[in-house]
Amino acid sequence: MGYIGPVLASHLRTVMPECRLVGFDAGFFAGCLMNPADFPERILDQQIFGDVRRFPAEILRDFDAIVALAAVSNDPMGARFEEATAAINSDALVEIARAAREAGVRAFVFASSCSVYGEGGDGAKTEDSSVNPLTAYARSKVEAEKRLSELACGNFRVTNLRFATACGWSPRLRLDLVLNDFVASAITSGKIQILSDGSPWRPLIHVRDMSRAIEWALCRSRENGGDCAVLNTGSNDWNFTIRELGLAVAREIDGIEVSINPNASPDKRSYKVDFSRFAQLAPAHQPAMTPAATVVELVEGLRGCGFSNSEFRSSYLIRLNVLSRALECGALDKNLFPKSDSSNAATN
Repeated sequence: MGYIGPVLASHLRTVMPECRLVGFDAGFFAGCLMNPADFPERILDQQIFGDVRRFPAEILRDFDAIVALAAVSNDPMGARFEEATAAINSDALVEIARAAREAGVRAFVFASSCSVYGEGGDGAKTEDSSVNPLTAYARSKVEAEKRLSELACGNFRVTNLRFATACGWSPRLRLDLVLNDFVASAITSGKIQILSDGSPWRPLIHVRDMSRAIEWALCRSRENGGDCAVLNTGSNDWNFTIRELGLAVAREIDGIEVSINPNASPDKRSYKVDFSRFAQLAPAHQPAMTPAATVVELVEGLRGCGFSNSEFRSSYLIRLNVLSRALECGALDKNLFPKSDSSNAATN
């Protein structure tokens, strides 16, 4: 019930129409809909509400596969909720994977991140490159990957998809993602302000292409990647510096001014990534969206919703704001457990 889930569910319903699809989520962001009349979970066979830290293992019977998307999902949230980030992004998912293996689940797909490479240097990072996680979010992904790999065996295939930075339209759009932010800023203010010097590298991937990669991971054979596959997931054509990305957005929207801060402190989170192994293993599931088409899609979607909030960085479209306001009103505690639940059996 976040940014990726609705798009993935729609994709799986299309390509696997006979499949039984069940969601598990706290519902923290359930109300963050671009169209309140369009509830994405209607296409699921069942939506269960619960906390991955208190996951009821008995519900895993008769399932073939799990896609683990649950996460405190970016660096600002990870910095604010560091303990919860480790518990949700790593510890809980590993315990779910262990229970899944015992229940006979055959495939476990983990949404990891290229952010594990941290300060990447000049060369494109391959799966054999050293990881250098600089944030709580990235560290949680590294730890989860390591522990999940230890659970993989012939009857339990693990696929760790190191996704590029997500972008593109979703029923629960996020504007705390760099390309989405640039488009929202462009159409509300006519400007794209790059707060860094624009030099850091970021690979990107459309959320629909993420879903296609997950489809491949769900269905891949042991011979295609082994018991545990770790894959950079994206396209070599989608490696951009932040400056290049801002200019690419401006090319698709008339009259946009792009400004760069040459005096900014350097952003150490910079990584150019090599996606060749993913291209080799999943040739029929390569990214299909282009950067230009993604920008146009976002512009049309935002304008179609009447979006005009130039102060969107203070809105619910920034996920940290949603959690922060839940703390302020007393709905959640500092570890993202409901304050009303004295047993700490939270609904995340």
